[in-house]
Amino acid sequence: MVQSRDIFLALLLVGCTVSLEVMITPSHGEISLGESKFFMCEVVGVAKHIDWFGPSGDRIEPNRPDITVTRNDESSSTLTLYKAGTENAGTYKCVATNGDQQAESTVKVKIFQKITFTNAPSPQEFTEGDNANIICDVISSPPPTVLWKYKGAKIQMEKDVRFKVLSNNHLQIRGIKKTDEGSYTCEGRLMARGEIDLRVIKVVVNVLPTIRVWQSEVNATADVGQSAMLTCAVDGYPEPMVTWTRNEVVLEAGEKYSFNEDGSEMTIMDVTKLDEGEYTCIAKNKAGESEQELSLRVFVKPKITYIVNQSTSEMEEQVTLTCEASGDPTPTINWSYGERVFTEGEQAHLNRIYQASWTRPEQHKSLDGNVVVRSDARVSSLTLKYVKYTDAGQYLCTARSAIGEDDQLAYLEVRYAPKIQGAVAVYTWEGNPVNISCEVMAHPNDVSIVWLRDGLQLPNSNTTNIKIFRTPSASYLQITPESENDFGSYNCTASNEMGTESKEFLLIQAEVPSAPSISEVRPFSTTAQIQFEEPESTGGVPVQKYKVEWRTQHRGSWVHRVFEVQDGSISEVTITGLKPETSYEVKLSAINGKGEGESTPAEFFKTEPVRNPNPPKLEGILQPKGNSLKISWIKQDDGGSPILHYLIRYKPIQASEWKPEIRLPSGSEYVVLSGLEWDTEYNVYVVAENQKGKSQPATMSFRTSTEPDAIPDLGDEAALSMGIMIWAGILVVVFVLLLLAVDVTCYFVNKCGLIMCLCGKSGTGTKGHNLEEGKAAFIKDESKEPIVEVRTEDECTANHNAAGPTEPNETTPLTEPEKIFSDEKVKLEEAELSNALTEIAAEHNSVIQTKSTESKA
Repeated sequence: MVQSRDIFLALLLVGCTVSLEVMITPSHGEISLGESKFFMCEVVGVAKHIDWFGPSGDRIEPNRPDITVTRNDESSSTLTLYKAGTENAGTYKCVATNGDQQAESTVKVKIFQKITFTNAPSPQEFTEGDNANIICDVISSPPPTVLWKYKGAKIQMEKDVRFKVLSNNHLQIRGIKKTDEGSYTCEGRLMARGEIDLRVIKVVVNVLPTIRVWQSEVNATADVGQSAMLTCAVDGYPEPMVTWTRNEVVLEAGEKYSFNEDGSEMTIMDVTKLDEGEYTCIAKNKAGESEQELSLRVFVKPKITYIVNQSTSEMEEQVTLTCEASGDPTPTINWSYGERVFTEGEQAHLNRIYQASWTRPEQHKSLDGNVVVRSDARVSSLTLKYVKYTDAGQYLCTARSAIGEDDQLAYLEVRYAPKIQGAVAVYTWEGNPVNISCEVMAHPNDVSIVWLRDGLQLPNSNTTNIKIFRTPSASYLQITPESENDFGSYNCTASNEMGTESKEFLLIQAEVPSAPSISEVRPFSTTAQIQFEEPESTGGVPVQKYKVEWRTQHRGSWVHRVFEVQDGSISEVTITGLKPETSYEVKLSAINGKGEGESTPAEFFKTEPVRNPNPPKLEGILQPKGNSLKISWIKQDDGGSPILHYLIRYKPIQASEWKPEIRLPSGSEYVVLSGLEWDTEYNVYVVAENQKGKSQPATMSFRTSTEPDAIPDLGDEAALSMGIMIWAGILVVVFVLLLLAVDVTCYFVNKCGLIMCLCGKSGTGTKGHNLEEGKAAFIKDESKEPIVEVRTEDECTANHNAAGPTEPNETTPLTEPEKIFSDEKVKLEEAELSNALTEIAAEHNSVIQTKSTESKA
């Protein structure tokens, strides 16, 4: 073991004599600026010291912040360069020593700059129209080559002169547009190292706001709760913010102002005159701001601010009414009284209708006077010269402009002494009372009215036939003349605080009317129309009746008929019962309250021979059910031959064929068409036929009602109960009709029974024949054709064209003679009874027929 240790020591001694070798790894040092790198120095042999020396030749001390030297072991050491800078470039040396032995090695360190973007921000924003310089600062060693691309394609500078790469590699776009916006690529290349890097820069082009105004001036009306909207449409990028100002004060949303979402519309609520003026719309974004002025013009509707009533008396020379009005634009003011309108500067002759509140509507006065209207700015005056009582009333002041109008009334009160009105001449006759009317207009209307005759106040102890009635505005003297002494002059005197007025009234003895004049006689076969003119003199009181007398020419007794005057006048009457182709003479007289006047000279005429009858006059009444029509007719001239029957045809207007013709007896007055189509227009023809032939058809059209909603179905028990009730009712009616038929038979055969007792005389054979015809006309139709109901006309019906007496007025006698025509009264009663019986029979037949049709259905 000792031997082995000795051998090892010997070897060490031998090794110490071996030379040192130094090697640096890596042998080349290229460092990118800012990077860190280390170098290892390895020694072959035993080295007591291993040291590093920098480019300046100075020994590098351990633990420097930028360069560190670390001894790894006995044979190696590491040099580390942290974040190398250009000052770290140069030759570094590693020296190993052991006693007197020394070895070294060097490494050359190069510091280079790789492609580095020092300033290439994104996005970069510009304003449209500016010269935009897109910044891209890039460095390298050696300096790089910079290329620009737009949307991935290389920009062709030679094709668009607006694009240019500046000396600092920035891209310049002259007059940049919104269409130039997008992504630009700044690319750096280093050919020596094949190095490449790039940056994408987003370019944003902001657009200065623009404002478009649809209406630079907006109109509104004040004080009517109206709102006004001001609008400015804005464009720009980014989207501009819109604000509104007035007098450089920003307007905020609230009770007065409201704005839409982007602020481009501003609404001004409850516009007043104070809101009028200029408003500024301001649009602002990154590119800048724009503004536009808008005007709000506020109009004010006319309003009358001053007007007062006036009071004057009739003795005053003139009175002035004043009216003031406000408004923008300034309104025009005019005056009116009723339908009469006065304009500015007018000096008018006033001729208008005056109606006082205390007079009856039919009483009015015409007034002459002078009116002068003057206007100055917002004030107008109306002056009435020479005021009269008829100037009193309501004067309307109207202020009017293009946006509206206002009006107010001014009442002119005129105090005046009584004015007496009323008919001066009043007609009557002995024993007939009459009123003399003293109608008074006055203001004040506290008026006393006195009647005088021969200086004595009425009534008095000698005037028992005189009474006085009083109303607030009139006094009525009622006189019942007893002798000639009661006719003559009567004085009415009215007084109030303004004065007194008297008026004489005449009570005149009435006369019978003069004769009317016959202007034309139009004869037919059995009738004649007499056309005439009223008498020239009514005798002082209205004509109430006309008496027509006729007879066969120059022989026979006169037949007469009296016609009542209806609606105040009559100019035509018709006489009936004439014989065909016969000569007649006719005369006419007028009757008033006093009596009958003279007759006209006789007029001669000859009736026509027997001919076809005239068409009847029709009247249609839609029945409550809605699809039934009652057609009534009035017989006209029968052409000299009795009407045999009436023929009725009808059809829907759209249909081509008529329904089956209905034939009714001559005494029929109407027909009821039932079961018609709903909501359909029909045509109806009615023809009268005598032995000579048929009349021209009398026509009418009508439309049935819309079909009503269906009645809900009843239950079986309810339906059964209703059916039993209906049939029970039918049986009762049939029983009553059987009794009636028996009584009718007794009346016509044995001249006895209830009808005989009621009528008081026996019926004629003709009457019985007609009744039988009427029965035969009751149609029992088993088909679906409409049910027809017929009414017959009894011969005992009186022929009356006259109306009742008219109501008396102040100029009509209070009483008049009455004449009772007993024969006509008896005939009328007989006709009413006969018609009642006929209607009962017709209704029964209609019910039976209807139920039969329903049962089959």
